[in-house]
Amino acid sequence: MSLVTRCQVCATAFRVQRSQLAARGGKVRCGKCGTVFDGVAGLVEEGLEVLQLEPSPQLGLFDPSKRSEAAEEALPEFLLREAPEPRSRLLWGLLLFLAAAVLAAQAAYRYRTEIAVLAPATRDAFAAACKTLRCKVSLPRRPDLMSIESSDLQTDPRAESLIVLNAVLRNRAPFSQEYPALELTLTDEADRPVVRRVLAPADYLGAQRTALPEQGLAAGAEASFRVTFDAGRTRATGYRLYLFFPQ
Repeated sequence: MSLVTRCQVCATAFRVQRSQLAARGGKVRCGKCGTVFDGVAGLVEEGLEVLQLEPSPQLGLFDPSKRSEAAEEALPEFLLREAPEPRSRLLWGLLLFLAAAVLAAQAAYRYRTEIAVLAPATRDAFAAACKTLRCKVSLPRRPDLMSIESSDLQTDPRAESLIVLNAVLRNRAPFSQEYPALELTLTDEADRPVVRRVLAPADYLGAQRTALPEQGLAAGAEASFRVTFDAGRTRATGYRLYLFFPQ
């Protein structure tokens, strides 16, 4: 059942439902001036006077034009911005492509040795690029895949102070590796070091020292060498031999 109430500000009368009055404690909004007033106190009897009834203010909630205006006002600012022009999108795409190309080039430069191992066909291209960039495509260094298969230390019969080291290196990797450095330590009866010497590849490869370091030790290959050096008056009864790659 509908009732008639009158706005206490603009004196506009309009119909309201009982449920509308009960929903907000009798408070309603005038559809003409927008004032919120006590609809119960403003109730009038029909028939006492000719009333110019205004539509219920709640009907405005179902007006499509008002709803679209409210929805538009509620949109965030970034949704109201105009779409970028095609030229702007093309420029951003070009910048993203250049950034990705620079990152790829940096990664290739940083991991050139690993890439050359996984794809041997790229080694020549990296070598050509390094001539311009003044860099070097080094061979891999995996000490865990390089081992000393055998070694022995003997005195040279020609002189007591001369010591001869014989050893065999083996590359257990499935790819070529750089020749390692060797650390030879002479020890006394108590296994205490008395002399320590580091041998670079050029020191123990002998006549082959010019070509072999650049080519490296091939996959699964072995390299034997013999080194003679003067120990002086050092009295050694044992030795230790290690391989490593200098930093």
